[in-house]
Amino acid sequence: MTETIALDLDGYTDLPPGRIANVVTYLEMPARPETAPAPAASGRTVRHVAEPELGAYRGLYSRIGMEWLWFSRAVMSDGELAALLAKPTTEIHFLEQDGEPIGLAELHRGEGGPDNVEIAMFGVVPEATGTGAARQLMEAALAAAWSGGTKRVWLHTCSFDHPAALRFYKRSGFTPFKLAIEVSTDPRLDGHLPRTAGPHVPLIDPA
Repeated sequence: MTETIALDLDGYTDLPPGRIANVVTYLEMPARPETAPAPAASGRTVRHVAEPELGAYRGLYSRIGMEWLWFSRAVMSDGELAALLAKPTTEIHFLEQDGEPIGLAELHRGEGGPDNVEIAMFGVVPEATGTGAARQLMEAALAAAWSGGTKRVWLHTCSFDHPAALRFYKRSGFTPFKLAIEVSTDPRLDGHLPRTAGPHVPLIDPA
């Protein structure tokens, strides 16, 4: 049975042992903005991956997100993840530097409405941060997302994510429209992520 937490909406709420919580910001783009294209760096391209291999996907996901405690795909079984990636409404794009994947954009068509596209995963590896790689990947992701009669593109970020993520999404043309609190089991305690992942989020062993 799932434990119910008595949430205080006007103060502090203690979490049960082994749980973590973060504030989620949802952002949307109701129309594609007019922006000047970013110059592509030499040897850097974005590739649509029609049939992503699980090992390659998991490896890139881990390189990008382990520092920020990404875990939604890490806790999935291979079967669950394979089924998600194989859905006709899922679209995967890799940003590659000289053929090596360094960025990931995962789009879900029809999420949030029939004419909506969710950018469900987005990020670049730490060594590509600040190089213009994220901007190049976002432009490619938006070009793909706005194809086919799309009327709204949306995504979310959270307080566990890179501190510049929210500013980046707003500069890219997204507007915040909703906040939420996400409570989950700490993935470092059950082995889905190493205990060294997400060093900015305290690891508290249950008593």
